[in-house]
Amino acid sequence: MTEKYIYSFQKGDGKNKVLLGGKGANLCEMTQIGLNVPPGFVITTKACLDYLENHQLPDGLLEDVKAHIAEIETLSGKQFGDRRNPLLVSVRSGSAISMPGMMDTILNLGLNAQTLTGLIEQTGDARFAYDAYRRFIQLFGKVALGIDDQKFDLHFAAVKKQAGIKSDVGLDAEHLRQISELFLQVVLEETGKPFPENVYEQLELSIKAVFNSWMGKRAVDYRREFHITPKMANGTAVNVVAMVFGNMGNDCATGVGFTRNPGTGVNEMYGEYLVNAQGEDVVAGIRTPKPVHELAQEMPDLYKQLVDLRNKLEAHYQEVQDYEYTIERGILFCLQTRNGKMNATAMVRTSVEMMAEGLISKEQALLRINPELLEQLLHPQLDPENKAQPVAQGLPASPGAAFGKCVFDADTAELMGRAGERIILLREETKPEDIHGFFAAQGILTSRGGKTSHAAVVARGMGKACIAGAEDLQIDVRAHQAIIGDLHIREGDTITIDGSTGLIYLGEIAMIEPSFSEELKTLLSWADEFAELKVHANVDTPERARMALSYGATGIGLCRTERMFNASDRLPLVIDMILADNKEARQQALTRLFPIQRDDFQQLFEAMSPYPVTVRLLDPPMHEFLPSEHQLEDEIKALNLYKLMIQGQQVTLDTLGLQVLLPTPFNHLNEDVINKAIAKKELMLKKVKELYEVNPMLGHRGVRLGMSYPEIYQMQIRSILEAVALCTQQGTPILPEIMVPQVITLQELIKVKSFVDQIQQEVESQYGIALEFKFGTMVETVRACTRAGELAQVAEFFSFGTNDLTQATFSFSREDAENKFLPLYNETGLLEDNPFEVLDAKGVGQLMKMTADSGRLTRPDIKIGICGEQGGHPQSIRFCHHIKLDYVSCSAPRIPIARLAAAHAKLLEDDYRMG
Repeated sequence: MTEKYIYSFQKGDGKNKVLLGGKGANLCEMTQIGLNVPPGFVITTKACLDYLENHQLPDGLLEDVKAHIAEIETLSGKQFGDRRNPLLVSVRSGSAISMPGMMDTILNLGLNAQTLTGLIEQTGDARFAYDAYRRFIQLFGKVALGIDDQKFDLHFAAVKKQAGIKSDVGLDAEHLRQISELFLQVVLEETGKPFPENVYEQLELSIKAVFNSWMGKRAVDYRREFHITPKMANGTAVNVVAMVFGNMGNDCATGVGFTRNPGTGVNEMYGEYLVNAQGEDVVAGIRTPKPVHELAQEMPDLYKQLVDLRNKLEAHYQEVQDYEYTIERGILFCLQTRNGKMNATAMVRTSVEMMAEGLISKEQALLRINPELLEQLLHPQLDPENKAQPVAQGLPASPGAAFGKCVFDADTAELMGRAGERIILLREETKPEDIHGFFAAQGILTSRGGKTSHAAVVARGMGKACIAGAEDLQIDVRAHQAIIGDLHIREGDTITIDGSTGLIYLGEIAMIEPSFSEELKTLLSWADEFAELKVHANVDTPERARMALSYGATGIGLCRTERMFNASDRLPLVIDMILADNKEARQQALTRLFPIQRDDFQQLFEAMSPYPVTVRLLDPPMHEFLPSEHQLEDEIKALNLYKLMIQGQQVTLDTLGLQVLLPTPFNHLNEDVINKAIAKKELMLKKVKELYEVNPMLGHRGVRLGMSYPEIYQMQIRSILEAVALCTQQGTPILPEIMVPQVITLQELIKVKSFVDQIQQEVESQYGIALEFKFGTMVETVRACTRAGELAQVAEFFSFGTNDLTQATFSFSREDAENKFLPLYNETGLLEDNPFEVLDAKGVGQLMKMTADSGRLTRPDIKIGICGEQGGHPQSIRFCHHIKLDYVSCSAPRIPIARLAAAHAKLLEDDYRMG
């Protein structure tokens, strides 16, 4: 056999987890540093992949297995398949990344009618031998032969019931012998063959079963859920280990421990154990285990050895360890260790404390934490003790949990919110005019849209829980209800949503509040020492700006002015501006909007002082500020119905084809007022139809609005520059930036810059001061990328709008893609990641690099950043560092994640370049 497929624990490379799996590598390393590990060997992941590809074990593998079994026999003094002194082994899985419980394990392999007799004679304990035998038959039957567990459990329960015994430990040797015989009969009935007696046949079938479990549903689902790619872990190793027994009497035990508390991070002995038990008993819940500190009373000498083992493991691996051990007749064996899976609180605390203890460096303290894990600390979470069952699931669009009464329109949400009610806003999909409902709601739930839909983007920006694309949920806005199968959720009913998982629950579920601990502040301060990328925030209000500052933001990378337009005191003015049929009327509305915008910007600049604030001029198409055509038609019908009722006519709800009477304040008004309201609604309907676009995201929006209606951009520019003047007058240090969206030509930028230059002169003359600010563009079209060098003649900064740039590059509508075909593309490997979550380095990323390089050739000091949704994703941040951007900007709750990811990007930059 030319390929080396097997390594003994004495010879395997403990650092090569890709080849040996995490469990196998650690068993090798623990053996080689002198810990008491039962002898064994590892069959590599390469053997697994070859087996899965060819549907047979590699040539010569079984002969090599026999040679390594002989080594175990020498080390243990026992013989595999020998009647007098039988060697039993475990066959365990283990991939490069720990996947607890997702693949298969078989214990006590090597038992048959002959070796069972020898085990009884050798130990003098028939109960122990039959207990091991019945466990082996069931595990082997389930894993290697594919027999349903329930077939065995029914017989097991029947014998216990007949004997009047509730606990497994109450069964005697005869009971267990009877159970073993019944289990053997199950195997014969289910497979048509007797249980295999040949121990090497047992071993061959078990190796194949463990290899096959790599492609089992549990393992595949787990890898998909936790984004474990073949580059990270490919195939499972098989670990064949001599059995040691914790169930040979009261001087035996088995247990699981962590070197520190995985829930809090406290440096203490943590774990559970059972006397006279095998390892599966601890984790299976068959018996209630004892806390590890009780071992100090039961077996004081063994407890001291366990403390010593715990200290050696953590000192060697420089990481919190999750370890398993067995005590066999007073001898402690370490069966397994792996890096402990902990929550975010524990990870942060252990990083800071282990660094303070000198166990790890500051760099290690940062790199051991996945930045995404910090999300747990920044949003309310469902109480982990809650046992509620979800009724539906959508896409986890904005993390955190929230509960409240169901509301189906933004106006009602605003009214109930002002009255102090906790509400969840339910919509088929959201639009900018729903913004006042967002402000009032604790969370948002939509039946359509994806993780980068309007609802998702706005909710993340506000730090509110959001579930999008819950397609099993039929939201009927007219009837004010949502339907899931036979379940009807009506307005006012309370639900709980978990934006971190996408799960929806009926009623109010208990929650725990987020915390920003001193340890987290310390950790992030270390991150800032290493990071080269600055982290800005996508926020639009002073309140959100102050929150972003508390999270460590060093500026605002994107202020969306349309969010300001959508506030309830401005939207009527914006609608008047849109409905204006000439420039003069439009200017009147803009004149009323101007002082409001100026005050907004002044407050925002003051809140973020002295950091930069990038203000994007109006971007969305005009129709987004108006109700939908469908909604307006319904409202006109409702008003006409009221008018008929005022006139004294007897009408039914379907007189005008109206399915439900929409709540409205007009029912107490006179006919003249209603007529005026109808006239305005009809005017709005006419304007909505005029503004209709087949593809509005590629239509009349962004700078194109500024070209068509220059007075809009001129009002915004003046409000920004007067706010700058007011802040400068009062001595507030600020760094304002004006950003033009959707640019495709230098001429567009020159035109807007002419507005800026003219208004700057007027404001400087008016206030008697010089204004300092930057002028730049959002790069979100492919043509802007290709003309970057030219644009940099005018633009002092670029900010990549990767949401739109991704749509343009892929020719995907993000909402349609995420709801229809994108999951299929990700599942089948047509695309590795969702490009609206993870920056597409090979496509969009290359456009960004080309843009940055061209822009710097024209203007070497040009400032370049990213403000799209991907700006808060760790993998995307690494790419941004790689092409030497100056900053990333993201929603406020992701700022700590981005800060840590920026440090990772610097610390791992050599690995990234090589990769």
